[in-house]
Amino acid sequence: MATPTTSFMKEVLPSVLDSTSQPPTLFDGTTRLYMCYTCPFAQRTWITRNCKGLQEKIKLVPIDLQNRPAWYKEKVYPPNKVPSLEHNNEVKGESLDLIKYIDAHFEGPALLPDDPAKRLFAEELFSYADSLNKIMFTALSSKEDVGDEVGAALDKVEDALSKFDDGPFFLGQFSLVDIAYAPFMERYQILFSDVKNYDITKGRPKLALWFEELNKIDAYVQTRRDPQELLAHTKKRLGIA
Repeated sequence: MATPTTSFMKEVLPSVLDSTSQPPTLFDGTTRLYMCYTCPFAQRTWITRNCKGLQEKIKLVPIDLQNRPAWYKEKVYPPNKVPSLEHNNEVKGESLDLIKYIDAHFEGPALLPDDPAKRLFAEELFSYADSLNKIMFTALSSKEDVGDEVGAALDKVEDALSKFDDGPFFLGQFSLVDIAYAPFMERYQILFSDVKNYDITKGRPKLALWFEELNKIDAYVQTRRDPQELLAHTKKRLGIA
């Protein structure tokens, strides 16, 4: 399983759809990824699409989450969240389910290894992701200094990056696990530095190297937003001054 380092032309991103926008022609055979450019959950699916080389096969449909079109809930995805994927006359949701679905049902490089031990560890890390996010976002919203719980959570990530020695990523080679963690870790690096004056990579060389190697992957880099935009957006969402 090779790391997807192939360069490709920078995609011209479609305009965001809001409450005044008309819907696309639904269920016309087009595969669509409904997403938001600043949503980390949606970013997982966007990275996966890019890694598989599916820019022409899966069309992005960006939604304004602050001013959502009524048709999205009524006609596309009743939970009214992103991401969701319109494929084969069905709409599916939940980002971790979707990245596995895209990997399994579309052409392109496999993003999970065949090695049973690595697959088992991948499932452990998918399961831990929500726990990590809860710890990290709770700490960011707190008035307190960064506590032991955050340090322990990040040390767990550092330990996970040490498990396989055939590459700098969670399973050695780049995989869906890195895709699941990347949008959130990117935000934690920015937010903890700004809000808490805390460097999440300090004393964690594996994590520092992971960020360095991650930023060499075009499929991920092309989904990144301006750090200041992410900072402002996430602080507003968390109610941080």
